[in-house]
Amino acid sequence: MSRVRDWDGATYDRISGPMEALGLEVLARLDLTGTEVVLDAGCGSGRITEALLEQLPNGRAIGVDQSASMVDAARRRLGPGVDLRVLDLLELELEQPVDAILSTATFHWISDHDLLFRRLHAALRPGGRMAAQCGGEGNIDILRGRVATVLARERYAERFADWRPPWNYAGPTETRERLLAAGFSSAECRLTPAPRQPDHPREFLATIVLGPHVQQLPVELRERFMDDVLDTLGEPVVVDYIRLNIDAVV
Repeated sequence: MSRVRDWDGATYDRISGPMEALGLEVLARLDLTGTEVVLDAGCGSGRITEALLEQLPNGRAIGVDQSASMVDAARRRLGPGVDLRVLDLLELELEQPVDAILSTATFHWISDHDLLFRRLHAALRPGGRMAAQCGGEGNIDILRGRVATVLARERYAERFADWRPPWNYAGPTETRERLLAAGFSSAECRLTPAPRQPDHPREFLATIVLGPHVQQLPVELRERFMDDVLDTLGEPVVVDYIRLNIDAVV
């Protein structure tokens, strides 16, 4: 299982504008004709799935996410007629192969990229395409370095003594090698800086960027932790995203 944290799908849906903007750039790379069957691998609350559906007037989308809360939020956004499934991508099996896979802000939450890419390859028809983006090597290094000074304070240090970050921020070379080893015939991978200033920095950090840190703390320390983080970061809050962009063909 690849589960590393809990998500609040409703909150994520409300504040994830920066992630939507990044995701729409990935969707544009698929260059769809409108007749395809496309898997949204890690559909979250359905913001990008909604845009995907608009490009498939004669096609179909399948949205999968490991978080039941995210899938519930996606169902509220998209309605009952969309194929949405609570599913771990490391256990992905589809009834029929799809024409394309779209994935945004998901792969870095999964530790085993070798198995992930084998599962995704098996889900694509011959000639099928995948366009994906996730956190890559160097992602939020500056922000995490500043937050580390907060974690070192006495009231938090013991809580994080044996804690390990749950992210897998891979580089482009190793990712391309893994994709080819998984069976893809071609793969292009590149890192792109994509800094963002969220409109709701406290909620954005607590829910998305620093969610694993917040969930590591007891409830009575969580708001204090966010106060300390925001004091340390100052204004404006800049999330130093570096995205790993992936384009691959079976």
